Order: sequence, then C-alpha cells, then structure tokens
Amino acid sequence: MSKAGLRIIGADHTGITVSNLERALAFWRDVLGFELSHTAHQTGETAKEITGVAGAEIKLAVVKAPDGHKIELLEYLAPPGRKQDVHLRPCDVGHVHVALIVDDLDAVLQKIAQSGWKAAGKPQTLKTGPNAGKRVVYVRDPDGTTIELMEPPKSDSSTDSAD
Repeated sequence: MSKAGLRIIGADHTGITVSNLERALAFWRDVLGFELSHTAHQTGETAKEITGVAGAEIKLAVVKAPDGHKIELLEYLAPPGRKQDVHLRPCDVGHVHVALIVDDLDAVLQKIAQSGWKAAGKPQTLKTGPNAGKRVVYVRDPDGTTIELMEPPKSDSSTDSAD
C-alpha cells in the first residue's frame, strides 16, 4: 500500500493499564464524572493477538468524557510476572498522558486530592503558544498514571461592549 493510500480517520480511545480496575473506575466515574460505557473480559487467543501478550487475561471498563472521548481502563489478571509499581516520569521514554479540559481547576484538584491523586506541582498559566492563557498541571494516581488538567482562560465579561 502506498503512503498516499494511508488515511487515519480518527482516534477511538485512550487505554490505561491499571493495577485495580474497581479503584480506577471509581475515580474516573465517581470523581471525574465520566460515564461508564461498558465492561468486558478478554482472554485466550483474542487477547493474545490484540495485545501481543501470551497468556493475557484482561478485565476492562470503558468510560466516556462529556465530549465523547473514551478512556479504556485495563487490569491484566495474567500473565504472571507483570511489572507493578513502575512509575515512569514525564521525561521517561514510553510515558504517556491524557489532557482533560476542566472548567474549574482548583475545584477539580481539591476533589481529586480526596481520592488519593496528587498534583505533580502547582498549576501554571501558559504564556505563549496555542494554549496561552490556560492554567495547567499534571496529576498522578496511585499507579503513576498521569493526567494533564487544563482550564481555559475565563472570559472577561467586563470588557465586552454593549452596542
């Protein structure tokens, strides 16, 4: 197939491997307000062929953001010998994060702190580039999963002109 024939038509979901599906689901659904789409259990040849992991057994749940983006939470029950407590830093090769847009960053940070997640630092307001004016910060869950929270700038209604 030539390069001209290659066409990505969209992004379906973001997958995150977790150590405890119920805990992760409670956070994404009950704390962040994502809607549960479905759950599944994959094993055998299908799981092996999809993931490339021999002996894979996976419990999963898919949750949806208000804008429709899906997050797939995967708990591998097998094979034995899975790495746990691997806390990649944002500068480490292979690290991935998801950015979520929030309307009140301080309120979200307060709510997630009560759930065991913590901010990597203090929120910063971007000064340049396409996201200038947004307040952003990374947060991490107990498994080390990183989410970037982004709060768009508030519109200043006092500068609006009344024609």
